[in-house]
Amino acid sequence: MDAIIKQLNAELSFFKPAKSSIKSLFIGGGTPSTIDPKFYETFFQIILPYLRNDAEITTEANPNSASFKWIKAMKKLGVNRISFGVQSFNEEKLKFLGRNHNKKTAIQSVKNAKKAGFENISIDLIYGTSLDTKSLLKDDLKIACSLPINHLSAYSLSIEEGTVFFEKPNSAQDSLPLANFFIKEIINIGLPQYEISNFGTYQSIHNLGYWGQDDYIGIGAGAVGFLKNQRFYPEKNIDKYISDPLYKRIENLTEDDLHIESIFLGLRSRLGININKLNKKEMLNINTLVNADKLRQEKDKIFNNNYLLSDELALFITK
Repeated sequence: MDAIIKQLNAELSFFKPAKSSIKSLFIGGGTPSTIDPKFYETFFQIILPYLRNDAEITTEANPNSASFKWIKAMKKLGVNRISFGVQSFNEEKLKFLGRNHNKKTAIQSVKNAKKAGFENISIDLIYGTSLDTKSLLKDDLKIACSLPINHLSAYSLSIEEGTVFFEKPNSAQDSLPLANFFIKEIINIGLPQYEISNFGTYQSIHNLGYWGQDDYIGIGAGAVGFLKNQRFYPEKNIDKYISDPLYKRIENLTEDDLHIESIFLGLRSRLGININKLNKKEMLNINTLVNADKLRQEKDKIFNNNYLLSDELALFITK
């Protein structure tokens, strides 16, 4: 936390945000709830003058470590939105995923957040495991919609090298029909989709900031930052980060890089693509996709009809 404060002060000097200009703050990494709220106090004292009065301030939390006392203390610091890494309410699936909470703890953590005064509550669910069936996913959503949430993130299980699941090649099922089914079911329970993995009657300002290519400050080990045409990568290794929190590798982005990214990001969210920023070749490719009902045009914006195909569509447009 001392290293984080050191980096925060340096980044504020570098980015030079105006007072009351930052519109969102996201405390992520999955496990902020393992840190006593008193260790966040200095961070909030420094950042609060830069936050807008209506800023969205989110913390992630694990159901097993987010006690009612912790939730209340974070609310007192200024956090006004909380996102729980629930993943599932199915006991067998939770064990399969290696989660150290159970269904009862997950439900109680959400109820505790509401009791503490949180109006904006989100949960994460995972799909695409070898255990998943339509029935299991529907049961997860039945419990989810009985809880006081207004946002849900749904992520497909991804198998990455160096993880436990990499040693278990049959732990995931890459089923497009199941993914489409799950997405439709989430929408049917009253949470509209606004981005490839996010749904809600409340739409996260922070999430949309990424898709809109807004500038953002990244604080902490592996927390990427972005300013105009540069991306900043600090140390991912915790020990290396602590020894030098001011180190960052800089990626310089060309206008072409940023343009292609705007197409990829626009197709992954409700923000869409502005046709005035497209070249003639890209517009021809987009017209082909509009005629095939893969995309739709509303005034000067192009929108995606199926976010799951966003990467493929972006590649077709920019080829």
